[in-house]
Amino acid sequence: MSRAEIVESADAAVAGIEDGATVLVGGFGLAGMPFDLIDALIRQGAKDLTIVSNNAGNGEVGLAALLAAGRVRKVLCSFPRQADSWVFDGLYREGKIELEVVPQGNLAERMRAAGAGIGAFYCPTAVGTPLAEGKEEREIDGRKYLLEYPIKGDYALIGAHVADALGNLVYRKTARNFGPVMATAATTTIVQVGEVVEPGTLDPEAVVTPSIYVDRIVQVAARHYTVQGAR
Repeated sequence: MSRAEIVESADAAVAGIEDGATVLVGGFGLAGMPFDLIDALIRQGAKDLTIVSNNAGNGEVGLAALLAAGRVRKVLCSFPRQADSWVFDGLYREGKIELEVVPQGNLAERMRAAGAGIGAFYCPTAVGTPLAEGKEEREIDGRKYLLEYPIKGDYALIGAHVADALGNLVYRKTARNFGPVMATAATTTIVQVGEVVEPGTLDPEAVVTPSIYVDRIVQVAARHYTVQGAR
């Protein structure tokens, strides 16, 4: 049976992440964002990272703090600009960061495909838009589709509610978001949780991510973040 490594700190959890790595970061806005792991990654110092996430950071915390530290070369996301994304906005306008926009459903499906071992798939989203440029197009049953390739990560940083000591994960409400597909799509999955319990404690029907997809777990105290209005 697969068993995740329980580490003592967020710094130990992100040790070894290399310069130039592709890192999948869970979260939908602030919901489910693995703040402690991101803060540890800033301290760790890895640079030239490619970040895959739903959006490009909020305010000056979490993912936005990683961008502000100058550690990110490229962002793949579905929603890069919003009222509180001033860190990304400034870096992009100055030409200091690359951006690849991926429709939200495609983002999730491309990571799911990576985890499922699917080489590529056809999807109608973005047909006839600038996002279709350079992509193979095929007509199937009278409808146009674009060929999409999987998004794989060297690492995934995700937040979950509770883990057992084997690494099985339970999420809390909307904080679940991209965590499950990211866990399957990364070579190494690193998870912060609020509590680690003994094997057999979790209801098997409530387990969303099984331990086979989890490599490292760190237990952290809950922290709550808010973002002030746009500058």
